[in-house]
Amino acid sequence: MLNFQYYAPTKVVFGKGTEGRVGELVKKEGCKKVLVHYGGQSAKKSGLLDRVFDSLKEAGIDYVSLGGVVPNPRLSKVYEGIELCRKEGVDFLLAVGGGSVIDSCKAIGYGLANECDVWDMYTGKEKAKGCAPVGVVLTIAAAGSEMSDSSVITNEDGWYKKALNTNYGRCRFAVMNPELTYTLPEYQTESGCTDIMMHTMERYFVAEDTMEITDGIAESLMRTVMKNAKILLDDPKNYNARAEIMWSGTLSHNDLTGCGTNGGDWATHLIEHELGGLFDVAHGAGLAAVWGSWARYVLDEKPERFASFAVNVMGVEDQGDAKKTALLGIEALEDFYRSIHMPTSIKELGISPTEEQIKEMAQKATVGGSYSLGMFKKLHAEDIEKIYRMAL
Repeated sequence: MLNFQYYAPTKVVFGKGTEGRVGELVKKEGCKKVLVHYGGQSAKKSGLLDRVFDSLKEAGIDYVSLGGVVPNPRLSKVYEGIELCRKEGVDFLLAVGGGSVIDSCKAIGYGLANECDVWDMYTGKEKAKGCAPVGVVLTIAAAGSEMSDSSVITNEDGWYKKALNTNYGRCRFAVMNPELTYTLPEYQTESGCTDIMMHTMERYFVAEDTMEITDGIAESLMRTVMKNAKILLDDPKNYNARAEIMWSGTLSHNDLTGCGTNGGDWATHLIEHELGGLFDVAHGAGLAAVWGSWARYVLDEKPERFASFAVNVMGVEDQGDAKKTALLGIEALEDFYRSIHMPTSIKELGISPTEEQIKEMAQKATVGGSYSLGMFKKLHAEDIEKIYRMAL
């Protein structure tokens, strides 16, 4: 067993009507003024923003708001938020939305708490020394940012997509009402389910020997997501299914399924980040499009691990040969993705990267060829190019 450290300081308030407790939760943080950060019009049209504003008013908390966060959140919006918060004297950030809004909020928090350019922390040029406090009202079950240490931002200047992972960015609280996800379009719901699966799979596919209990939690979580993702195709307002997916999304990315796995692989995420940065595709859909090609490319490093996944998660019958069983498991997961209307190739995303763009993405992913990706198998720029081509 590998040594590990588990840290999950975020308070979770889960269930129907819990957005009404936002004012109470923010007041306990001792702040004076809140930035309410959100995405498009859905939070307004649904009445959620008004309920959040009313809760803050009842608690005597002053606030300003900033909308306009898009999927693959932009650095320009982060800069706008930092400027607004400094002008208004904001000392607490409240994300009302999904992973993109939360990541944007965290980035604003890093910008407020550090003297350097916030982008320099995402590129590794500077180290974060703090983050303004962040809370969440979650409206999309997918990214897991509500309990993770991660934030991912896209810089429009060159379309670079970079992550910053520090414990400073962990949220103080996460309000999670599954009812708030009822109105999500099918594609967004199922793309979110795919993202949840992948957060667990990135930690599951490691070369090291793992803990039985960690594997058991991870495998159960993945089976639960697959079961309920299918339920939501036919019954999008099924509260129990929404609740299972929402809680799975949080558990998939709060490091619980990574205890004793040496942190996980994460190559698929980094490969997809460049697709998302260049072509602005939905993150979960992009992961589904490239995972099968990554899996087949690295399979021979430890086919037994893929065979365990095939049998314990996908329900494949053991073939008595690890590689044969593993390949059936990869095919079974791709069949699942198709069943929930997710892509299994890049062309199904509606894009066709040129050879020049493939090379560009591989160079960006490996920082000009100076870094390798992954833990299961070390992948260099030429390997990344091959995986992109396989995924076409």
